[in-house]
Amino acid sequence: MATRVRGSASLKVLFFGNSFTARNDLPGLIARLAAARGKTLEHRLISAGGASLRTHWNAGEALKAIQSGQYDHVVLQEQSTLPVKNAKRMHENVRLFDEATKAAGARTVLYMTWARQHEPESQQVITDAYTGIGRELGATVVPVGLAWQRFLGKYDRPVLHDKDQSHPTLAGSYLAACVFLAVLFGESPVGLGGEVAGLSENDLALLEKVAWQTCSSTARRDPRA
Repeated sequence: MATRVRGSASLKVLFFGNSFTARNDLPGLIARLAAARGKTLEHRLISAGGASLRTHWNAGEALKAIQSGQYDHVVLQEQSTLPVKNAKRMHENVRLFDEATKAAGARTVLYMTWARQHEPESQQVITDAYTGIGRELGATVVPVGLAWQRFLGKYDRPVLHDKDQSHPTLAGSYLAACVFLAVLFGESPVGLGGEVAGLSENDLALLEKVAWQTCSSTARRDPRA
């Protein structure tokens, strides 16, 4: 599932999503972590509140951005409840982007999101939706949702869900960024440390550890890794 791109010192990545990506500037967080490991991430985010991938596609800007040929990876974050409500529709959306992405010489990366705080049982459905289409298309799946699930099964702090029980706190976004670092660059986030406002050294250490454990375990189960 979490096929890692080893040895990449610099990547140009185009992100499509909504507030699950824009909140706390996830692409910027990933870039900061990459820089701490001597890597470079150049990024562009095309985001709209509550947007599905189909919303982005129909707006027209998505295809133009992909066809520019500037990017190594195109990261797709579907509207967070669509994989649960209509996985078939989600898969149709991903196929649209994947065809254009491959034609532009880039690789499709799927940003697996997490379950609502009050619906933890839906994580399996979300996971299956992302891994299923990822397997079909040969896309890279970034198992952020699985990292959240693992963390929430062991720890109460730091809190990952914001007060709305849906969006990420800074801790939730930091965990996501650590998973992205591991998958895109093949780099362990363990020991990155540094300073992140509002998060203690212990918080950061826990988030980094769980991210790496998640990616290591999913990579062992993935024959492509």
